[in-house]
Amino acid sequence: MTDAPPPSSKPEWRKWARERRRGLPVAELSPRMNAHLATLLAQHGARHVLLYSAFGHEPDPAGVMEAHPAHYYLPRTEGRSLRVHPLPAPMVQHRYGFLEPSPAAPQVEPGVLEAVVLPGLAFDRRGYRLGYGQGFYDRFLLEAPHALRVGFVPQDLIVPELPTDPWDLPMHYLVSEQGVTPCYPPLP
Repeated sequence: MTDAPPPSSKPEWRKWARERRRGLPVAELSPRMNAHLATLLAQHGARHVLLYSAFGHEPDPAGVMEAHPAHYYLPRTEGRSLRVHPLPAPMVQHRYGFLEPSPAAPQVEPGVLEAVVLPGLAFDRRGYRLGYGQGFYDRFLLEAPHALRVGFVPQDLIVPELPTDPWDLPMHYLVSEQGVTPCYPPLP
């Protein structure tokens, strides 16, 4: 966890986190993070796991697919929602530059998911996530209420406390290059 400056608003925190993340060697951190993620998924018996397509300076969770046998899925944006597509799937480039499943790819209901691995600009020790501000995952998590919520984040972007909104849901765990941190509410 890092000692972060005290920005007061989510936009200020986003600016701080983007700048901080640009200086991190996420390509070097991702393999260690994936090893910890694989262990966590195995401990929870997660066999249906939603990942995300990393872009920019995000750590990449795709390496977990080699370490933990499971059914993996990726989200696709549709309007203001996320749709779930099993992998492998034909991919297209999103307008922001990352790859996502084609609209023609097979789709499943979010309720099939046992774990959701979430990106974020930063997370706090309580498990709250600072996203990009569009609310895709905030809305999506309500569709998969029983899934294990896992924040995938470099240790330098875990801060003591972030501002939250009433609709924000905390992660059950944070996975960094240093290991797995249980959050509130902890799961067995």
